[in-house]
Amino acid sequence: MANLFDAANAPEGEPTEIVVGDFIQWKKENIASDYPPATHSAEYVARITGGGSNEIKLPATEVSGYYLFTVDSTTSADFSAGRYHWQLEITETSSGNRLVIERGEFTAIVDLDVNQSDPRIHAEKMVPLLETILEAKAAGGDVSSYSIGGRSASKMTFEELFEIRDRYKAELHQHRQNELIKRGKATSNTVKVRFI
Repeated sequence: MANLFDAANAPEGEPTEIVVGDFIQWKKENIASDYPPATHSAEYVARITGGGSNEIKLPATEVSGYYLFTVDSTTSADFSAGRYHWQLEITETSSGNRLVIERGEFTAIVDLDVNQSDPRIHAEKMVPLLETILEAKAAGGDVSSYSIGGRSASKMTFEELFEIRDRYKAELHQHRQNELIKRGKATSNTVKVRFI
């Protein structure tokens, strides 16, 4: 594995997943021929899903004819965990005109070194919660304190609660399959063939 602190080993293209508090860097060589760093500047602007005032701006550094983007650990430690939407902006130095040339998303994951961090994805939190609500509702217990998507769980039918739970279970299963694939492991979808 290459030393990722070394700018020479920076991967091409944006990360799709980061850990809050990590050092991150990547390069963009593929845009430098159309927008040379000598006459243009590049900057990422990102905002967490749901909006808010926590805009992230990441300007590029010119390195030997390509753009290098670096986020130090102190800066990324201020990122809130969640899904972010970004856009890559190019500005023409002579005119000051700006273009958004790419858009995408990345996920900021909690740092397990932080006390009381919960590394579970949303679906992983919702499945047991929905099962608790279903059990309480089946036993005739009070479910009025729960709300799902702005709707009181006490007003939802069993069918609606099962449907939501099953949707989250499918999302969780897909997430776990993707994690196995990322690590090069076999998944439940892997077809094993044996020749005799």
